[in-house]
Amino acid sequence: MKLTIFATLMLGCGASVAASAAAPTDVPAAVYTDPAHDAANPAKMEVVHIPSGGVLINGVAYVAAGAGPHPIMVLCHGLPGNEKNLDLAQAVRRAGWTVLTFNYRGSWGSQGNFKFANNLEDADAVLAFVRDPANAKLLRADPSRIVLAGHSMGGWVTAMTAAHDKGLIGAVMISAANMGNLHGGSRAAVRAEMADDMESLASTTPDAMTDELMAKTASFNFVSVAPALVRTKLFVLSSDDGLKPDTDGLIAAIQHAGGTQITALHVATDHPWSDQRIRLESEVINWLKALDKS
Repeated sequence: MKLTIFATLMLGCGASVAASAAAPTDVPAAVYTDPAHDAANPAKMEVVHIPSGGVLINGVAYVAAGAGPHPIMVLCHGLPGNEKNLDLAQAVRRAGWTVLTFNYRGSWGSQGNFKFANNLEDADAVLAFVRDPANAKLLRADPSRIVLAGHSMGGWVTAMTAAHDKGLIGAVMISAANMGNLHGGSRAAVRAEMADDMESLASTTPDAMTDELMAKTASFNFVSVAPALVRTKLFVLSSDDGLKPDTDGLIAAIQHAGGTQITALHVATDHPWSDQRIRLESEVINWLKALDKS
């Protein structure tokens, strides 16, 4: 594995303590070993349809083996979500967590119109769905032990949602894109990226997407919610995709506000972690193990 910098930020003390720069060698068994078959309560997949904004959005739950109730991770994809991190979902399930993935309104066949503001509402709707006792039972999930995770735009959704949802036990941001400061606010650069991300989105245009982002630079900037994240157990993973300065800014803002519970990790890889998938799975599972013991 490549050399990286791994830092646990002791924010309450106003200090940053760096661990060894060498990549950890602790690859959890769940990354490469299937669990024993449970005939009574086997691992399974549940297709779900989640009400949000007057329509139904599509979801797939990877239900962990065993009677449970299991802790549950809700996994948010990016824009448009070509990398859905389903290998991560499977690995986390093998580690004993149920994982719920979903598609925002107007994306990948989900009903409704695609808007960035709708993405945030959809995340709230998915969490409400998981917390419904009947759905929690279906998913063999413990609604008191939910982690929200997201990649790219999904990392932004995660930060914005965790800021107001105090029922989460933790949150994971993977190469998060700050939708309130995308490309430094350059309209031309934002529009070019939106035009390249249209293949799976419904009822929107590059101009409409750009207009929404330009109109909401302040309210969509995840640094603005830093004070609300001071008590959130947060795992921030960055890569060599140019987005690290924004997540560093979020970390610094949480530190300034008195935050105490952030773990930060930078890995030399691309935005979708193409050559570091096992590393990604290992780091997330090890963080979840520590979280679940706390």
